[in-house]
Amino acid sequence: MADASGNLFTDGPVVLPLGGPLYLQLKRWIEDAIKRGAINPGDALPSERDLAIKTDVSRVTVRKAVQQLVQDGVLVQRHGSGTFVAQQAQRVEQSLSQLTSFTEDMARRGMAVRAEWLDRGLYHPSTEETVILGLGAGEQVTRIARLRLSEDTPLAIERASLSSSILPDPDLIGDSLYKHLEKSGNRPVRAIQRIRAANLSDADAHLLLVPVGSAGLFIERISYLPSGRAIEFTRSIYRGDTYDFVAELRLGDAAPAGAGKP
Repeated sequence: MADASGNLFTDGPVVLPLGGPLYLQLKRWIEDAIKRGAINPGDALPSERDLAIKTDVSRVTVRKAVQQLVQDGVLVQRHGSGTFVAQQAQRVEQSLSQLTSFTEDMARRGMAVRAEWLDRGLYHPSTEETVILGLGAGEQVTRIARLRLSEDTPLAIERASLSSSILPDPDLIGDSLYKHLEKSGNRPVRAIQRIRAANLSDADAHLLLVPVGSAGLFIERISYLPSGRAIEFTRSIYRGDTYDFVAELRLGDAAPAGAGKP
């Protein structure tokens, strides 16, 4: 990692932006330095002592500004190594008009993807799973949970539930759940999807490598077979700084010319 001291500090005195407490002024000054390229992703921030001397503030002020930037995900601290500018994750766009899998979405963009299994097994269903999937008495539910990554950047956590009659052995799933379902003729053809903003919990933030409380997208999807049977109930959390969902909107059919005239 490069030491940013030479790029971050000019020969003249440092002028902090006015307004607010000193630590917020210093915070804005560091953010501006990153935006203008004086310090780049992966670069090490100057030491607390050097920052305090050069900006003419106390080390307590420096520490508070840095802590705020770490909480915002702008900086990352590594024990025994120092403080670094966080790498900026590549943003991904996903269409809301097509029913595709995560693997298919990434493949179309030429992005290498992989999954880390968090859980897969057969369970007694919850009341919600029983109702949504239309499970019979005594029927089990198959649950799978995966961390989805592009290269080494985690993008999403997917937690899916399916009837055990549809997916009796989750250990047979390869890279794509939908490809596996297609082999048995059970790939869904339509889905209802709900998206809402959410702040990431401790556990999810840890998996996605972002600060606790960071903005995320909570997505609930119920997928259906051609027969109308609900086959998949998925709840996913996507990083808010990496994912954009895009929908094409069209004007409704215009009334025929002369319509409504006597």
